Amino acid sequence: MSTADITPESPTPQPEPGTPGSHTIRTGRNLPVAIGVGVVLGGLALLTLFTVKATFLIYMGVALAIGLHELSSALKTKGINVTFIPVTLGGAAMITAAYWAAGGAVMAAFALTVLGILVYRMFRGTDGYVRDVTASVFAVAYLPLLGATVSAMLAEHDGGKRVLIFIVLTICSDIGGYFAGITLTPFTGGHKMAPVISPKKTWEGLAGSAFLCVVAGAIMLPTVLHGHWWQGVVTGIAALAAAVFGDLAESVIKRDLSIKDMGTLLPGHGGILDRIDSLLACAPVVWLLLAAFVR
Repeated sequence: MSTADITPESPTPQPEPGTPGSHTIRTGRNLPVAIGVGVVLGGLALLTLFTVKATFLIYMGVALAIGLHELSSALKTKGINVTFIPVTLGGAAMITAAYWAAGGAVMAAFALTVLGILVYRMFRGTDGYVRDVTASVFAVAYLPLLGATVSAMLAEHDGGKRVLIFIVLTICSDIGGYFAGITLTPFTGGHKMAPVISPKKTWEGLAGSAFLCVVAGAIMLPTVLHGHWWQGVVTGIAALAAAVFGDLAESVIKRDLSIKDMGTLLPGHGGILDRIDSLLACAPVVWLLLAAFVR
């Protein structure tokens, strides 16, 4: 869930522009609690990345497993049943294979997971078979397959630094959007970016996200991975685009399922999946660009 959002998800009466109180900014969350949760999550990521690198896989695996459970529970509200056991076991195999083995092993794990889904669901009868299998394949592609690209980044000799850049760029998209939203919107009135999908997102927030992502990329690529500043700019822009579309994609899913948040585990953020939606979308993009730019 992007902090570029500046109003609550549910409609609330808003003063007309030009009237007293029309410039009141609503964050839609308990900001101190949200910041505290974010600091804890970020601290755990840094601790695992720069101590025993492989422990980050455990941290990521737990987050993905919770996200799968949240997605499964959300889909069940519409009568769609994810085959949780093969999806979870196959997802774990994909995350592990991306770190310890070659890329072909990830595809093998994904293919076997799809086969496992087809067979496992068969024993529950024919009613809704195609629906449930399709949802299960979507779930394993959306979380573990995208997450496996983080494992691939981490497997490099400088993997901790690569993953750090990926995380920082995604967070910059979030933070930049939030602060641009609360500082620019009182003067511009807020121009909706995707009113049908996510009415809280504004072009002002996108501008702030873009600025911070580009600056962070231009600084971090040369200083952390000894790349060129222009490579950092390209990576920052690509990460921004992926983060925005990843966040919008999850918003579409939630609107289709008629829910506000995927879960309630993280105070001020919603569920785990609400927190990692942009990360999931950014991971393959940043992985490919860093692989191309940095040897």
